[in-house]
Amino acid sequence: MNDTTPETPRLHANRQTVSLSFETSLIQSSMRLEAPDELVLDYTRSMMGFLLLAPAPRSVLMIGLGGGSMLKYLHRHVPEADLTAVEIHPGVIELRDEFHIPPDSERLRIVCADGAQFVAQPPQAYDLILVDGFTGEGLPEALCSKRFYTHCRQALTPQGLLVANVQADTDATRQIIKRLDQTFDGGLITIESTEGGNEIVFAGSHTTFSQALAGFDTCWSALPAVHQDTLAACSTRVQGALIKMRRPPPR
Repeated sequence: MNDTTPETPRLHANRQTVSLSFETSLIQSSMRLEAPDELVLDYTRSMMGFLLLAPAPRSVLMIGLGGGSMLKYLHRHVPEADLTAVEIHPGVIELRDEFHIPPDSERLRIVCADGAQFVAQPPQAYDLILVDGFTGEGLPEALCSKRFYTHCRQALTPQGLLVANVQADTDATRQIIKRLDQTFDGGLITIESTEGGNEIVFAGSHTTFSQALAGFDTCWSALPAVHQDTLAACSTRVQGALIKMRRPPPR
């Protein structure tokens, strides 16, 4: 999401999967034809870890559409959620049928717009904001600036969560996490995708995280089986990050 001409999205298909990439990037979205609503990539399952912190969002804003993996999962498995996805690249939106993304409806809409501009003047407050907007060159500055994160926090409900996918273990990532830490007054945890290359940041109020830790086992037991299957690989990482957050800083 920047001022340069967007790269052309590329579709890769075989008998089992359909995937999306850009001209200079690795696979950014992947779908199994036998299970189009399943989350294939670990980083998407890790982002869905918000269900362990806030299991029933009513209003969700997604910045970055890709192949619509998380949008489809939420549409099917979190039916009470109202979903808005903002995607800057019309060519990506044009591929929605290839990825079995449901048509716009009363509870789902895809908006072709700049996500940074959209969140600066949001039409409503959101319980959850998912940020997964990458170009072929990586995470654009417009989606990781202090100003952007400030707008995200202002667009959240009081107990709302921001979940952002950022590149793992780089100087830029450490700067991004510092910005988020400042914006959310230290209210954040991070986990790394097992596939490598992706750090997932959850940011919100301290109350949200302390309540999530206190009720973690109860929340897990109450989750539908489909969510437990999806989160099986990342649940211990989320719980570990919550425990680490609770610890006092070293003297």
